[in-house]
Amino acid sequence: MGETIEIRAEDGSTARIALHGAEPVSWQVEGRDYLWSGDPEHWNRHAPWLFPVVGASSGGSVQVEGRRYPMAQHGFARDLPFTVLSRTEDTVSLSLSDSEATRAHYPFSFGLRIEARISPRKLAFTIRVDNPGEAPLPYALGFHPAFPWPFADGERRAGGGYAVLFEEAERPFVPEVGAGGLLVRSERALPLDGRRLALDPELFTEALVFLNAKSRAMRFTAPNGRAIALRMEDFPHLAVWTKPTAPFLSLEAWTGHADWAGFTGELAERDSQRLLAPGDTAQHRIRLAIED
Repeated sequence: MGETIEIRAEDGSTARIALHGAEPVSWQVEGRDYLWSGDPEHWNRHAPWLFPVVGASSGGSVQVEGRRYPMAQHGFARDLPFTVLSRTEDTVSLSLSDSEATRAHYPFSFGLRIEARISPRKLAFTIRVDNPGEAPLPYALGFHPAFPWPFADGERRAGGGYAVLFEEAERPFVPEVGAGGLLVRSERALPLDGRRLALDPELFTEALVFLNAKSRAMRFTAPNGRAIALRMEDFPHLAVWTKPTAPFLSLEAWTGHADWAGFTGELAERDSQRLLAPGDTAQHRIRLAIED
């Protein structure tokens, strides 16, 4: 984890943001930590940022102007040190820009800035992507926070009372995830009742990926009515994920997604990859909240 910066709200809520990956590693409200601990027995991360791709790349690489560049799942930003731009008691702003190391995987100039702001029962992020280069910048951005399950009463089992409640009714079908984490064109059915997905660990043989979702928010709800809410701005794809035996649940917001199996084109042609014009800036927002 390395060095972290703590920010604090007026009600005593705190968050700690690691310089490594600009990753939130703790979010405490009323003395309870609502972010996953990062226990390596199950998953050694907490809430990583995904950039410049989301998900797996075909062949473990991306193609730019006919040349292949190695690209790890979810990109490289989550594994690199960020620089502190500014900080106050309740905010911190961190940045990452291109370097010789990033250009070996992604031959573009870029700037990635993440600002975290804490307030009573809320933790909000503003993410800015800059293109200082002379060519269009193909990028995808994602947020991958995980939360303890259970985080209140109830149990982590089928019928344990936990659910994901979407803002809007979503299609009860998601694409299957094939070899190497690539998406395939067949779908699997979900026990989704309009807006409500009752949680069962056995659902999660793979991530549940809601492409072009209607919802701009989803809530991880406990039997007693308490919820961890995730609201996003300019993230069209959503995902819900855990491992069958891991005591956490991840709610994810993505601008892009994994390659479709068999894709061999350029990174700029990747389905759902954004193209940011030279000199332009894109801005995305995320807000976490504890609700009753």
